[in-house]
Amino acid sequence: MSDVQNAVRRIVVNAADDIRVEQVPAPVAGANEVLVRSTVVGICGSDVHAAHGRHPFMSLPFWPGHEVIGVVEAAGDGAPAELVGRRVVVEPNLACGECTPCRRGRYNICATLDVFGCQTPGGMTDRFTIAADRVIPLPDDLSDREAALIEPLATPVHAVRRAGDLTGARVVVLGAGPIGLFVTIAALHAGAEAVVVADLLESKRARAERLGATGSFDSSAPDAAEAALRELGGKADVVFDCVSRESTVRLAIELLEKGGTVMTVGVPAGPTTVDLELIQDREISLLGNLMYVRTDVEVAIGLLRERRLPLDELITGVFSLDEAQQAFDASNDPEQVKVLVEIAG
Repeated sequence: MSDVQNAVRRIVVNAADDIRVEQVPAPVAGANEVLVRSTVVGICGSDVHAAHGRHPFMSLPFWPGHEVIGVVEAAGDGAPAELVGRRVVVEPNLACGECTPCRRGRYNICATLDVFGCQTPGGMTDRFTIAADRVIPLPDDLSDREAALIEPLATPVHAVRRAGDLTGARVVVLGAGPIGLFVTIAALHAGAEAVVVADLLESKRARAERLGATGSFDSSAPDAAEAALRELGGKADVVFDCVSRESTVRLAIELLEKGGTVMTVGVPAGPTTVDLELIQDREISLLGNLMYVRTDVEVAIGLLRERRLPLDELITGVFSLDEAQQAFDASNDPEQVKVLVEIAG
């Protein structure tokens, strides 16, 4: 067999304007691994930030694809043979299973956590191998494109769960990008009475309202706080900060009831100043959120099966693997929500 026949295509991101298709040897499933043929891969905001050199925990070059759907083609020794032929979603947390967080079931914050497609080569390729316990079989009533939203929805589901009981709560979501929109959907599903969404762009605020937000406001306006409180009907119980800049943390604290909670969901670019005196004086909780665990993935699958996420609002671009550069370019556009790369060949 020729080298070309025994090779697969894989995307490498050297820089935002240098995203290439490379040929690498076809992978073979090792012990306790499965070989997966990729079908659909989503581009995450983390991928875009990393491509521009702005992600604090990812470095260039990297090989993307942590939001990946595929079909299991082979199982290595010790991997469940019944997975062969199944469509699966990848849970990309690569945890040790032995550290204190892992033993407590919080493997999303494993002491030595790597993320498939972030710190290791990912699924934006024809085929890849991964530990068998990192794939989850998909129900037949979800299409591949619908299933591609499972991974990006699981992080908002996790943040909403960590916020506690939201039944009847007043909620603000800062940022109407993909994560902010998914947080809005998850918070409403969790029983929030009102969810008000902030963004700089009117078109993104309008999309949030079409997806169920009670109202929206321009977070850059001089009267942003007053506008938010008018839309919300009072101070917020929880603010989900999906931007995570100094200005949004300040705004979040201003909008909260005493005893309220700021959920940091967006990835900060670096150290961020916070008004610690207000956090202390008002007994405000400031909680970080990183990825998710299997429970959150299962909730995300359930939400998608209930058809709570309109694909025409959320999937705004679809490209082929050979068009990866164009796909990343499109993802730079703030009007895009979720850009997918479909694998063929």
